Amino acid sequence: MHKITLIPGDGIGPSIVDAAIKVIEAAGVQIEWDRQVAGMAAVEKHGNPLPDATIESIRQNRICFKGPLTTPVGGGYRSVNVTLRQAFNLYANVRPAISFEGTDTPFKNVNLVTVRENTEGLYAGIEHFIKVDEEKIAAESIAVVTRKGSERVIEFAFDYARRAQRKKVTLVHKANILKCTSGLFLEIGREVAKKYPEIEFEDRIVDAASMQMVMKPGIFDVIVTTNLFGDILSDLASGLVGGLGLTAGANIGVDAALFEAVHGSAPDIADKGIANPIAMIIAASMMLEHIGELKAARAVEQAVRDVIREGTHLTPDLKPGSTCGTADLAQAIVAKLG
Repeated sequence: MHKITLIPGDGIGPSIVDAAIKVIEAAGVQIEWDRQVAGMAAVEKHGNPLPDATIESIRQNRICFKGPLTTPVGGGYRSVNVTLRQAFNLYANVRPAISFEGTDTPFKNVNLVTVRENTEGLYAGIEHFIKVDEEKIAAESIAVVTRKGSERVIEFAFDYARRAQRKKVTLVHKANILKCTSGLFLEIGREVAKKYPEIEFEDRIVDAASMQMVMKPGIFDVIVTTNLFGDILSDLASGLVGGLGLTAGANIGVDAALFEAVHGSAPDIADKGIANPIAMIIAASMMLEHIGELKAARAVEQAVRDVIREGTHLTPDLKPGSTCGTADLAQAIVAKLG
């Protein structure tokens, strides 16, 4: 029996999380869910978007399954997602982008994984306003790239490639312009690559890599990059395979791991029963693999692929005009596992 912190989330979160739980149960994995709240649901209940009880639950259970959260506007609230990553030092964000047969996209053979440094860079949150003269105000943001942070995420990317039997790691940077921050990341990447002679290593400048990703996505295997670049490139990769509704993410640290759909809480369609639960179900598959339930993880992934390929139980975002809802799509996946 696995004990896992469960955060249903905001907007469509509770419905897609419920769908994913049904799929996990159908896969035969026994989990004791420790239900907690964060985001707007937590503000409404506790006046705090990230209550101490939620933090303590994740600290104790070390695994968290999380729906999309809404960070309150105003009031000085930081992004709950960023706060969670930094609170538990979830330094590696892993985002697979693998083509699904049956999706309406011209890219049919995408198979890449973005490993994004998750706690440093421009998202370290070090920014302020400065006075440049008597009348003009400027805003300044500081990117933090450390040797320790760079080494651990680059080593994670190579270890991931080795475990997954992938052949190449591409480090994406802007060292031609950002000679200190990107330059350090690239320097460390070249050092780490020497420890993995069986894995091909290359580096690409981020703007060129972006162009190449949409022209020749097949040249990429595992991408490792800094926080901001990884945020952008992983969403770009999601677009190649059908969008954020088909993309999940894992946030991995030494002492904890958090699994989530990477799209937002979509309050405009909350409680309408039409939200696409696939990203959340793929997140469940990634989580099952992480906790050692490999057979169940592969079964869930295959069931998702079978349902998408057949195309008869897809939500309207995947099949315009469809009357299939969240529960219908989840039940179709459950049926494949039966």
